[in-house]
Amino acid sequence: MSDRKYTTKEEVLVRGREAIGIPLRDMDKTHKLSIGKGAVGSVVEESWFGYKINSDSEPDFAEAGVELKVTPYVKASKGVRAKERLVCNIINYMEEYKNTFQTSSFWRKCNTMLIMAYRHIDGVDKGDFTIEEAILFSFPVEDLIIIEKDWEYIISKIRAGRAHEISEGDTLYLGACTKGATSASVRQQPFSDIPAKQRAYSLKQSYMTYILNNYIFGERTDEHIVKDPALLREKSFEEYIVERIAPYFGRSRTKLMHEFDIQPGPKNINEIILARILGIEGKITATDEFQKANIIPKTIRIQKTGHIRESMSFPGFRFLDIIQEDWEDSSLKNYLEPTKFLFIIFKENDAGDYFFERVKFWNMPAEDLDEVRKVWERTVQVIRYGVELEYNGSVTRNNLPKQSENRVAHVRPHAKNASDTYPLPDGRDMIKQCFWLNSTYVESIINE
Repeated sequence: MSDRKYTTKEEVLVRGREAIGIPLRDMDKTHKLSIGKGAVGSVVEESWFGYKINSDSEPDFAEAGVELKVTPYVKASKGVRAKERLVCNIINYMEEYKNTFQTSSFWRKCNTMLIMAYRHIDGVDKGDFTIEEAILFSFPVEDLIIIEKDWEYIISKIRAGRAHEISEGDTLYLGACTKGATSASVRQQPFSDIPAKQRAYSLKQSYMTYILNNYIFGERTDEHIVKDPALLREKSFEEYIVERIAPYFGRSRTKLMHEFDIQPGPKNINEIILARILGIEGKITATDEFQKANIIPKTIRIQKTGHIRESMSFPGFRFLDIIQEDWEDSSLKNYLEPTKFLFIIFKENDAGDYFFERVKFWNMPAEDLDEVRKVWERTVQVIRYGVELEYNGSVTRNNLPKQSENRVAHVRPHAKNASDTYPLPDGRDMIKQCFWLNSTYVESIINE
């Protein structure tokens, strides 16, 4: 083990870049590749930089003021994306609320990071992975304004005795993800006797994807909704969006389409309207802020009766994949927990036209995510032990969780047609399914 000290940022960066292209098995001197989760980071820390893994509140290279972060990415048809969030440090609820952002454990540890990226490829031995790039990263001003507000929101919940209600979706770029061996890992909080899940500061997966595409592997620039970052010093991003959109509330969709010269036809017509209101020529989901924060727009149509007809669907799942997951690392949890939704709400009038009523930012509360967990667990159990299929002459019914069984979510088909199927573990084919938020639950959110 080397005792080398790195006293400057440049020394850290030079040593990091020397690792580029070396197979991890050739780097591994302490035999950490076999430890499972976190193996790659452990190899780089111990074998390449020569220091013992620790949980100190100071950055890894304290003299240089640099924290080491090793992060995986994957290449897909749509390009490079982060494989996971970047976990920073455990939040000590009993102490962190006493700090300002500038004295917080997150800022002390992560204000400057050496980010070393490697490509993860399923089925390839970790020993064959190599570091592809290494950069020194400091947060740009426009991101730092939002990150500081994210930190303040997390701390506000701790100070209010609501650390047990913190959700990763509460914030935009800086999250508070669960951290522990099991979901039962809890910590004491200062202003409540209710145990709170152990959480760590983390940079969201969507934000890490943005860093990869814009700072590590390219200089892709995307449209900004907020042209002047200084505007966010006095108000939150959500407040800024609502303020920009509010003058258009009450207008019919027909008039808005005419005003912005939008032709009928696209399925995402309401998102296009919103983009034009905000001065965006492309897709609103392709903007700088929406990509970093993983904000997903969803249109909600309120009928003239005041009720919502449709449930809200999420991406489908493969039966053979979901039974290999556990809840903490499941695709569904990692989709719902960090995501912030922007509901674009239109309300029907007596003539059958829809008027732009309002927008609402929302993320799923922790207690409701626990209800989704129950639906997910029962779904996995049914698939593992054999789905019951019953054909009544016109419709094939199954015993997956129904809307009547849970106040938040259920499972039902989401397929193009009856031949759009996935294989079950027992070899039978079943029409593709996905998780849905109940229409009654969505209605309760809108009416809050």
